[in-house]
Amino acid sequence: MIDIEKKVKEIEEKAIAEMSGAEGLDRLNEIRVAFLGKKGSLTAVLKSMKDVSPEDRPKVGKWVNDARFAIEEKMEATKQRLDALKLEKELAEEEIDVTLPGKMKFIGHRHPNTIALEEVERIFIGMGYEVIEGPEIEYDDYNFTKLNIPANHPAKDEQDTFYITKDILLRTQTSPVQARVMEKGKLPIRMISPGRVFRSDEVDATHSPSFHQIEGLVVDRNVTFADLKGTLDVFAKELFGPETKTKFRPHHFPFTEPSAEVDVSCFKCGGKGCRFCKGSGWIEILGCGMVHPHVLEMCGIDPEVYSGFAFGVGLERIALLKYEIDDMRLLYENDDRFLGQF
Repeated sequence: MIDIEKKVKEIEEKAIAEMSGAEGLDRLNEIRVAFLGKKGSLTAVLKSMKDVSPEDRPKVGKWVNDARFAIEEKMEATKQRLDALKLEKELAEEEIDVTLPGKMKFIGHRHPNTIALEEVERIFIGMGYEVIEGPEIEYDDYNFTKLNIPANHPAKDEQDTFYITKDILLRTQTSPVQARVMEKGKLPIRMISPGRVFRSDEVDATHSPSFHQIEGLVVDRNVTFADLKGTLDVFAKELFGPETKTKFRPHHFPFTEPSAEVDVSCFKCGGKGCRFCKGSGWIEILGCGMVHPHVLEMCGIDPEVYSGFAFGVGLERIALLKYEIDDMRLLYENDDRFLGQF
């Protein structure tokens, strides 16, 4: 027993002596491993406890714990001393010229698309609409079939659409979100679904293979085309100004009947005709129509009881019009000279 106590004391004294002479944190770590590690000197004493009689083990355990505490206490003090010396050395070696100008920090801001999207969301949320997003990788069934676009429709041509497999594609519109929501059968529905869409278009001033759309949908009892016209009229006035007028032109979309294209009076010239509206006094902004009864049926909604309207607008188009940008490519070139204006 005396030999064990003496051995523990010698280990403690040797560890403290070596730490006193340590000149770096690496050396301090080596000392820690040598004495307190799994194969360290003090750990070896604990492993030999099996050879100590049961009545003497508490004493041996106390000697070892006291020694460990003393070593760890000295180690922490040594670490603080070495850290201070290291910092002092670095400060002495590193020269700082306080007269040099500081580095300019550039703080980011919202992209024109984001500004336009938040404005549209604010308008429709104010009218009681819900914002719902959906997957960008979509099933052919939701992107086409449930929207009354049959298998032989030209829009399904591989040259027009990015197919991943025969039944999976990159969505060409955000309308599939509307089909997904209608399938749930929770009526009435008042929603907009913004998001990125993909089409096999050549890049030019007004086209891109990846762009953004905002689709809107209302389904309820006794919804009429008058409700659609009133909604879009309020939207146009909120977005482009209270003097804005709207004009509906007959059109065709597979998933709405009747369908229309919507123009707004030019907010640049007030409808008199200018370069911005190409002299017509009107600017086309979106497509819309009453939800086709067949679309309602495919989504499990009885068209004899419920009706609805839908509309879709390109987010980039809103940004281009609102900020009078003449080239869509400017939105995606990440040029600080352009983006910094917003």
